[in-house]
Amino acid sequence: MFSGFLKVVERCAVCGFDFTRLNTGDGAAIFVMQIAGGLVVFGALFVQIAYDPPVWAMLVVALPLVVGLSLGLMRPGKGVMIALQMRHRAGQTRNND
Repeated sequence: MFSGFLKVVERCAVCGFDFTRLNTGDGAAIFVMQIAGGLVVFGALFVQIAYDPPVWAMLVVALPLVVGLSLGLMRPGKGVMIALQMRHRAGQTRNND
């Protein structure tokens, strides 16, 4: 489905489905930011209240965690967005007047 990290192939190698008419835009990025940010922020808030570690320790843990979660969830998130568009037969609308 992907030819690069987030670049979608033009056609499916098995069935020939045309992926060029599908457009996920920034939908996957919005969901990934909400999920990764929410997990890390609430986790960091819990750790800060419960254990009171130094700020530098929180940054050393939280920043790589949010970057890793964001990069790790981006490709599956985009795949889900493409699958939902395929399932609901969504695509670019055209006005042929």
